[in-house]
Amino acid sequence: MELLNVNGRMDRKRLAIGILIPIIGGSITGWLANRNAEEKYAKLDKPSFSPPPATFPIVWTALYGMMGLAKYRVEKKREQGYGHKSAIPVYEMQLGLNYLWSFLYFRWGLRGAALVEMTILLAAIALTMYEFYQVDRTAGSLMIPYIGWVVFALALNYATWKLNE
Repeated sequence: MELLNVNGRMDRKRLAIGILIPIIGGSITGWLANRNAEEKYAKLDKPSFSPPPATFPIVWTALYGMMGLAKYRVEKKREQGYGHKSAIPVYEMQLGLNYLWSFLYFRWGLRGAALVEMTILLAAIALTMYEFYQVDRTAGSLMIPYIGWVVFALALNYATWKLNE
């Protein structure tokens, strides 16, 4: 699996940790932010393009896995002397913004603030993708589906906010 190898090598333990950290973090964040919020969300008016609720954990698990794989690839390249040190802090910032959005939108019901925060998140993801691409093209490319989903989520956030003002 060339995708999992960086310069012909794979560190299975670090790869697993790299992938599991965002998945577990996203799961914990989702659980904390969504507790008792599901009923409120179910009562909201939603746009016609809103996917079924079961879609979200499936998509986010895949996206978190790709993010973790991208970070792993960048870390391995960094160990080998490639790229700038700024790639990982930018990644961690966007991941923190990602987790914050769930609290703003679900837990606290601040849909307008969540929309603004998601716009900042989108910029942080784009910067992460750029930084990752400078170190490893595959890592940068792994962020593209994430950007696509967040653009869709931004439209969904906006439409739900407007429908429920």
